[in-house]
Amino acid sequence: MKTTMCLGILSVLGVGLFSSVAVAESLSGNPKKGEALYQQHCVGCHGTTGDGLGADIKELIVPPANFRAPKSRTRTDMELYIAIKQGVLFSPMHGWADRLSDQEIRDVLRYIRSVAPFNPVG
Repeated sequence: MKTTMCLGILSVLGVGLFSSVAVAESLSGNPKKGEALYQQHCVGCHGTTGDGLGADIKELIVPPANFRAPKSRTRTDMELYIAIKQGVLFSPMHGWADRLSDQEIRDVLRYIRSVAPFNPVG
């Protein structure tokens, strides 16, 4: 019985480990391509450095995300990916799924992480 339970626990841990690796690989992207896309589509709101101070912010009621702030840097890649793809409810951030491919979204995400790396402790 103990052997069966140990095998079950190891199986669950193995699936979790390999799932995490699969998610990490699925969000890989090219930051150089992402930078070009960011400059084309995102800089107006999020600013040239990702600080949320783009030229278009005077038109917005809700300020855009500052990717350099702890609140953004503690978000996981998947959270940012979903926000880019689907948009953010009750904000001017619309989804980009109809204009950017999944790969292009991953490229933009990689660029954002290059200027504002993930920091889970904020």
